[in-house]
Amino acid sequence: MKKIRVMIIEDSRVVREFLQHIIGQDSRLEVAAAMGSAEEALAVLHDISPDVVSMDIRLPGMNGLEATQRIMREQPTPIVVVAASVDSDDLSISMNALRIGALAVVEKPMVTSNRDYQALADHLCTQLALMSQVKVIRQRFDGTRRREPEGPPVIGRVQRAAGPFQLTGVVASTGGPAALQKLLTSLDPGFPMPIALVQHMSEGFLGGFVSWLGGASPFRVLIAEDGERPVPGTVYVAPANRHLCIERGVWRLDAGQPVSSQCPSGTVLFQSMARSLGPGALAVLLTGMGDDGAAGLKEVRDAGGYTVAEDESTAVVFGMPAAAVRLGAVHELLPLHQISRRLEQLASISTETSR
Repeated sequence: MKKIRVMIIEDSRVVREFLQHIIGQDSRLEVAAAMGSAEEALAVLHDISPDVVSMDIRLPGMNGLEATQRIMREQPTPIVVVAASVDSDDLSISMNALRIGALAVVEKPMVTSNRDYQALADHLCTQLALMSQVKVIRQRFDGTRRREPEGPPVIGRVQRAAGPFQLTGVVASTGGPAALQKLLTSLDPGFPMPIALVQHMSEGFLGGFVSWLGGASPFRVLIAEDGERPVPGTVYVAPANRHLCIERGVWRLDAGQPVSSQCPSGTVLFQSMARSLGPGALAVLLTGMGDDGAAGLKEVRDAGGYTVAEDESTAVVFGMPAAAVRLGAVHELLPLHQISRRLEQLASISTETSR
């Protein structure tokens, strides 16, 4: 079987050799090149043509964010950001790298005496292998925020008598941070429902992701707490290694077994919404690899709730929405830039229905 060719961009010679050792021991991968700066990497990127890039954030000269921009503009290649720490500066750069095209952020497996070292090394290699399969597209960056093309208008008629909706649940994985930023910044700040969010992400980066998303959207963004009652104007993010459920109007956190290899799982969130809210559940499934969320979305639809999934035309990875489509779980399949408008329409219809 042909091995996946990895380009390492890492300024520390010691760490670079360490990453070469880790990646070289994985039977799926081979090191195509190991460069000490973004400038050196960009100079040979076309000739090397790697399947995936392992990108350090803190680099001499051009940093990882700038390098991600250049790669996605000049020769789109799957990028996994490999960060040495989870301090605020690194997290900010890492989250913005995800926003402009990087696919995942993982922690560097630095210390061999750390009991988590092998798990971190395995996670890095698995992410490189998985992300190498993603087809990325060329992106332009001109320093201004460009409006997405509108496309055909969203159909004005909901496919059933709506609401009143009580909670919006959103699930995302690969490509999720950028999609969530676009979705939330496009929603009216007065959106009348709480929003529950499951985003598959490494534990060490979740807090930074929550802070970043809160700063980039008109809503409060918090990690959900057990027993808390959700209120409008707030996005509640599932904590690391805990399923997020809604029961009797409050959040319940469950350290249960992974579902679709995920904990937290979007399917578990959606299942709890179907059980607790029935027709009051509004569920959205965005970009992601695998099938998490699909079975739960089907339960929401079967319970009388309303379901929306991201269309293949905008999804970085269409895996999770496609799985939901195959199950017959989706009322509407929409490009990302139309989903916020549809949610506002549904909320408006729901409010009118409840009067």
